[in-house]
Amino acid sequence: MSFFISDAFAEGAAAADAVPQDGGWLGMLPLLLIFVLFYFMLIRPQAKRAKEHKNMVAALDKGDEVVTNGGLLGRVTDVGESFLTVKIAEGVEVKVQRQSVSALVPKGTVKSEVKNSSKKSD
Repeated sequence: MSFFISDAFAEGAAAADAVPQDGGWLGMLPLLLIFVLFYFMLIRPQAKRAKEHKNMVAALDKGDEVVTNGGLLGRVTDVGESFLTVKIAEGVEVKVQRQSVSALVPKGTVKSEVKNSSKKSD
């Protein structure tokens, strides 16, 4: 009877060797697809926005009207290497870092905002 057991083990070992492995890189395909989707949906747009912001900050010039990250709206009166002087009201100027500018606004926005706020206070 023991000779049947050795035959069974021999068949099991041969059968295990004959079974093909389940697709090497095919098993990694879902993970790769998720990474590619993650790159195009999150990483690439964020890098694009960062590049646009860097170009906008580098192009700031005297007379530009800006909004800071803190919500201050004003006109650039002086441009330094890493700081700007922004006039936010008559006789009120603040120094802010260049990187704290979140957006350029169209020329004339500051004047229209001053007119609107003076009408509300009357």
